[in-house]
Amino acid sequence: MMRTLRACCGVILTLILIRSALAQGLDFGPPEDLGFSTERLGRITDMLKSDVDKSVLPGATLLIARHGRIAYFESVGWLDPTAKTPMTKDAIFRIFSMSKPIASVAAMILIEEGKLFLGDPVAKYLPQFAGVKVAVPKADPTSLGPPGLDLVTPNRAMTIQDLMRHTAGLTYGFFNSPVAKMYVESGLFGGDFDNAEFVNRIAKLPLAFQPGSSWNYSNATDVLGRVVEVVSGKSLFQFEKERILEPLGMSDTSFYVTEPAKQTRIAEPLASDSRVFGFPLFNPRTGGKWEAGGQGMESTTMDYARFLQMLLNGGTMDDKRILAPATVALMTADHLGKIPPGPTLYIPGPGTGFGLGFAVRREQGVANISGSVGNYFWGGAAGTVFWNDPSQQMLVVFMVQAPSQGPHYTQLLPDMVYAALTDPDK
Repeated sequence: MMRTLRACCGVILTLILIRSALAQGLDFGPPEDLGFSTERLGRITDMLKSDVDKSVLPGATLLIARHGRIAYFESVGWLDPTAKTPMTKDAIFRIFSMSKPIASVAAMILIEEGKLFLGDPVAKYLPQFAGVKVAVPKADPTSLGPPGLDLVTPNRAMTIQDLMRHTAGLTYGFFNSPVAKMYVESGLFGGDFDNAEFVNRIAKLPLAFQPGSSWNYSNATDVLGRVVEVVSGKSLFQFEKERILEPLGMSDTSFYVTEPAKQTRIAEPLASDSRVFGFPLFNPRTGGKWEAGGQGMESTTMDYARFLQMLLNGGTMDDKRILAPATVALMTADHLGKIPPGPTLYIPGPGTGFGLGFAVRREQGVANISGSVGNYFWGGAAGTVFWNDPSQQMLVVFMVQAPSQGPHYTQLLPDMVYAALTDPDK
């Protein structure tokens, strides 16, 4: 009787999810009709289930769509491995840096409206940065300034484009550099603060590099979120909700999950893999003031798939236009050109540049993972990853809370997904 009840509940849940997807514009299609091998897609499921059994993963969801139709959407393992709650397809995940593309789209909406320009100095909107200095190795150990560092005037002002492509000269506190150490020691992230206070704090610290001199992953998109607030006159979440999330039906994407009914859907990590850069995964249930555009959002697999499909569609979804096609093309072009990687880890990897909010693949070879020229992608510190392949009209969203496993699945999943695309001409 219990098995029958569970089976019926499972069927009902599946029908609800399918009906929801159909209503929202991403319908389901037979894998073979979309160019995929069902048998090869099954290999991915088997691999993920095996990793759950080996306690490599707590649980995960994976969605693959092509030509606007879902060929594969599976959940495996545990939503909460401690409570042994099964993973669900509507689970809510901490997406960390997958917040960045959403904040970047918000900024591009303002650019389309003529309220913001890529070439604008950041200080035009955030005057706190007008007097910012750049930290360089100290030529004279007896001179004033931080130990081992001199503070010099920037060669040029950081721009909005610099924020979006990570060439602003900012850094992250988890990197091993003198300025990153200053981020940590200054109490930059202490207490409950909002975007305005965050900018006040970070603008008091020096830049780690000259603006435009190199690509360095950083809090730049968090600063961009404050620019959006200043220009729009609204909080970052309010603007994103009105202009992106609500039009796209992304009802489960937010900075905090304070609704009790939704809190039971939050995915949790294994106890042995629950820290990001030495810090425990934050609890989104408690709420807070900081709406970190570069790292602070929670979302579901389907919500994020809808965001990605909007981009693949040239800025529109369900007759709701978010961006113009030319704007999406601008965002997904390489904006680094000959700007080199900085001394910190170049996360995009070889053969890859960076656009406005995500990495962009420049070459078919060189990169050590499968993919197409023009792919744009990014991931989150808890292991989530996505990519869009415009040439194949394909999107992939992988959601998990397994910080140590991100690099592994970032390489493994493209190889297995492209291996399953056996008829790409369909």
